Amino acid sequence: MRIGIMGLGRIGAFHAETLAGLEAVDSLVVTDPVAAAASSAAERFGATAVDSPDAVLAAGVDGVVIAAATDAHPELILAAVKAGIPVFCEKPVARGVEESLEVLRAVEDGGVEVHIGYNRRFDAGCVAARAAVVNGELGLLHTVRSTTLDPAPPPAAYVAVSGGIFRDCSVHDFDIVRWVTGREVVEVYATGGNRGADYIAAAGDVDTASALLTFDDGTIGVISNSRHNARGYDVRLEVHGMKDSIAVGLEDKLPLRSVEPGVTFPAGPPHHFFMDRFADAYRAELTAFTEVVAGSRPSPCTVADALEASWIAEACTLSLQEHRPVRLEEVRKA
Repeated sequence: MRIGIMGLGRIGAFHAETLAGLEAVDSLVVTDPVAAAASSAAERFGATAVDSPDAVLAAGVDGVVIAAATDAHPELILAAVKAGIPVFCEKPVARGVEESLEVLRAVEDGGVEVHIGYNRRFDAGCVAARAAVVNGELGLLHTVRSTTLDPAPPPAAYVAVSGGIFRDCSVHDFDIVRWVTGREVVEVYATGGNRGADYIAAAGDVDTASALLTFDDGTIGVISNSRHNARGYDVRLEVHGMKDSIAVGLEDKLPLRSVEPGVTFPAGPPHHFFMDRFADAYRAELTAFTEVVAGSRPSPCTVADALEASWIAEACTLSLQEHRPVRLEEVRKA
């Protein structure tokens, strides 16, 4: 198959390399606002460089991967859907939920598969956790914990437009706990604080946050996030049930130091970057997209799925601002 790539920054270039190595992919067509980035990718991966997204869509591609700036996502998704071409788009669907809703309505009417990139659904540990829940190995669930701790804060320019820690960071945790449990969140209570990086507070955001989620079956979710984890990039998941408890991320690259006497775990160099921690998940995610393009499976993470995670982020943002529990129905729009 022939795949188009729109956007060749850090993640777009990584996707180009991954796709170029997949047996199902015969050729790539790439574009980027910076012509040199497209030329470089064309040279590295044997792709065809074109000068615009429209040119990608006109190049006979079977599917498109959107790794452009967030502001461009809605327009590019809708252009591909209008052309009848399946889409993989990095999260988020759009900068705000109103625009995401517009995209959702258009996609539902278009009948074209759209796959939103929540890569943790393809992490081997998370996949195993989901299987354990589905198979009943854990029994009735009572608690799920998800942690994302970044090694250092993002730049001030990013923070100024990110929408806040719940919308740009915690949303990965919201998506994965929803997917692993198979349940919907009905209420949240969120809090946060600032322990460094003054520009984060100046932007009206927090650099460390926690959220308590209540699911529709009574399961409790505990979300923990921070921009400051000097030891590395720490992403973990725990799922606790009446019959058993399991964890994702407890491996030798875990960026956490044990001080128990005689304990050598974790023994390896810690993860320091999200593309290190999730390299295999990204590859599995794009392999799944080629199956979507081939028509052998539906989208594994739809626009509607992505919007559900966004509603949780909106509720947590409101809870943080107003220091109170927030029901999802308060923020959800039809």
